[in-house]
Parts: sequence; C-alpha cells; structure tokens
Amino acid sequence: MVWATMGGCRALAIVAALATLGNGPVDDELRVSAIPDEGSPELARKFAPLGAYLGKALGMKVTYIPAPDYSATVEWLAARKIDLVWYGGFTFVQARRRTGNAIPLVQREEDAKFHTKIIVPAASKARSLADLKGGTFAFGSISSTSGHLMPRYFLMKNGIDPEKDFAKVAFSGAHDSTVRWIEAGKVDAGAVNESVLQKLLEENKVNPSKIRVLWTTPNYVDYNWTVRGDLDPKLIERLRDAFLALDPAVPEQRAILELQRTKRFVRTAASNYDGIAEAAKAARLIRDSR
Repeated sequence: MVWATMGGCRALAIVAALATLGNGPVDDELRVSAIPDEGSPELARKFAPLGAYLGKALGMKVTYIPAPDYSATVEWLAARKIDLVWYGGFTFVQARRRTGNAIPLVQREEDAKFHTKIIVPAASKARSLADLKGGTFAFGSISSTSGHLMPRYFLMKNGIDPEKDFAKVAFSGAHDSTVRWIEAGKVDAGAVNESVLQKLLEENKVNPSKIRVLWTTPNYVDYNWTVRGDLDPKLIERLRDAFLALDPAVPEQRAILELQRTKRFVRTAASNYDGIAEAAKAARLIRDSR
C-alpha cells in the first residue's frame, strides 16, 4: 500500500503526489484519487482501510494520490494518470464530458437520495431562504455538487440569484471549512453536505449550539466511485464486485463502510446523473448537457 498524503507543507505534498502519477496506466497498480471535499489527511484516513481491502481483493498495489482541487481529478482521469476516483455528481458529469467514457461504478445507498443543508449561525434571525437576501453566503468548492451546484440550483428555483441577492458570495473550498465559517460567524449562511455535517456533529468537531439548519434541499443523486472508461473490462467488473461485496456483518468490512458513511454500496449508471447535468445547465455552470 502506498500513501501520498498532505501534511504540513501542502506544496511539497502536491509535488510528491504528481511525481507518482507517471505518464500512463500501470498494469499491476490501481491509482486512486478523490475530490478534496474534506481535508486531505481526513480523506487519506478514510481511504486507507478501503485501499487495503481493494488491494487484497484485486491482488494489486493500490496507490492513493491526493488532489489539490476538484479539476485536477478530472484532468488526471482524462490523461489516464489515475484509474479510480471518488466523485461528486457534478464532478462526474464534468469528467464524463471531458473523457467521453468515464464509468460510474457504484454509489453509496444514500447517494441516490442526497441533500444539502443550508445552515446559519444559531443566533441568526433568518427563518426562511428569503430572509437570507442581502447577507453573505458561503458555498464549498466551485465544482462541488452538494456544496455549490445543487444548493445554487435550488436557491434559484426559490427565487434567489446568489450574485444578485447576496451581498457577497464566497467559496470556502470544502464542507468542513464552510461549517467552521458559520460556527465562527464569518458569513451569514452556507451550503453544506449533509453527511459531512452529521459527521462533524458526531465527532464533536462543531459546536451544535452555534449553528442551525435553516433549510434542506429536495433529493438529488450525488457521489460515486468512477473508473477510466478504457480500463480492462474484467478489472472493472472485479472492482465493482469488490465494492458490492463489502458486508457490514463482517467487523473489518463494517469499519470500512462506516468510514465511507454507508451501510452498503450499490450499482449506479451514467444516466442517473442526467439530472445533475440539467441542473448545471440551469444554474449556468455548463453550457449544455452533453
């Protein structure tokens, strides 16, 4: 198992990660990355036991390569420098458009009906989305599904144009950062992935007395594990089967699933993300839904 994680020096870690990428596919190695919707050390911690499990199931070396931003994962997949990526729905749509053949393998059962929470400081006087007009608002990463695209889309459906109706729009870069901004009162409201928010609350990494959920979006499809479309079809099937075989009744595998915040993985398909592409078009984040 090889880990390229980001420690105290972000620039050096990115250089180290890039150095492992090489110039093309490696037959006996599975190179994995993930959109940085949380801090890189946390993503590496969450992936470590899953990577060990996949390595054993496939009989291959599994190398985790942290990405500096969402767009890097798309470019790396297109350049065949990584093989498997943890994507949000919007980043998958971007990767599919960029590569023409990216394949979504599996999603967590929860990802078929995902939500974003709009949160505010506990002392906020806001009681509805309309009350947020004129205030400051934080999204996560600009390429995030749950941290930007879908909350923007649903805000617009509720008569709020972020650039026109908020005094300032900021991008925190990650869900946990958005929560900390709200907790500290740096902004008046923000959009947060429901799973990350729940995890932060469970791990006592946010003070529940300092934040409040104002509104929850309707259901939408979100995260998945995506592979390069030109990967060996037999390897793709073995990889999908390994995810689907994870069993919460097996303690070791239950620990893996808990880190991924799910009870099981299920099959998914590119067509499941057509709605995400349409939302991106409506929110003016892509020009069409190819």
